[in-house]
Amino acid sequence: MSKIIDGKKIAQDLSAQLKTEIAALSYTPALAVVLVGDNPASEVYVRNKVRACTNVGIDSVEHVLPANSSLADLEAVIAKLNNDPKVNGILLQLPLPEGMDSAALIEQISPAKDVDGLTYQNMGRLVAGAEGLRPCTPSGCEILLKQEFSSLAGKLAIVIGRSELFGKPMAQMLLQNDCTVMQCHSKTVGLKALCQQADIVIAAVGRAQMVKADWVKDGAFVIDVGINRGADGKLVGDVDFNAVAAKAGYITPVPGGVGPMTIAMLMQNTLKAAKAQNEKSAATPKQQP
Repeated sequence: MSKIIDGKKIAQDLSAQLKTEIAALSYTPALAVVLVGDNPASEVYVRNKVRACTNVGIDSVEHVLPANSSLADLEAVIAKLNNDPKVNGILLQLPLPEGMDSAALIEQISPAKDVDGLTYQNMGRLVAGAEGLRPCTPSGCEILLKQEFSSLAGKLAIVIGRSELFGKPMAQMLLQNDCTVMQCHSKTVGLKALCQQADIVIAAVGRAQMVKADWVKDGAFVIDVGINRGADGKLVGDVDFNAVAAKAGYITPVPGGVGPMTIAMLMQNTLKAAKAQNEKSAATPKQQP
């Protein structure tokens, strides 16, 4: 039987460390969350993020715009937050209403405040192995793996999914941990046979319980990033949890696995951004009157 990875507990431990570190600062980090429209799921996510900020001692600022807001309205909010020295991180809650170009709007966020790690500059720094803000969900998965493995070097990892939000950055992080990585997707031929070889299987495709027990080898580490509604209305992942748990060595549940880690990493990124900005400010020579 698999070891079930308790992402909620690991996230709580990380948040406690962040709270201690933030309490010792001479300033309070601040995260601005921008929500457009009234998508119920997005509203829940925003509430969870605001609650997490309160728990660790980060100030949160919410900007809620109506669904019929113009592109100019949203651009103006982002520009204002970019120029506000009291705001250290900016999170644009996705998805945006139909017709809004999320990639273009994310690109308007200052890379120094891009706590989702999704601007082209931060993504490029990830690929180059340079210091920068990393996407939250892949970062959380990386921590879950390192909780169990002292080294990931030489392990064969399969990432099922190639999104900008998760799949691509996850593959890059695994490469930088010296894994051999296969990036798979909807056009991959023989996906099941490929997964059977992997030491690490990470599923992020949005297909309920797609990964079955006969897809994974004995002892594999299976991370489920999917969130789907089952026929009974309950949340399920991309992995057939009960069946795979009887075969894999480690497995993350849905809910309670990757989700809490994503929010914890958002808090960590906000602290990281605040430190970098304050260090830069302290190092900048003061203008003479």
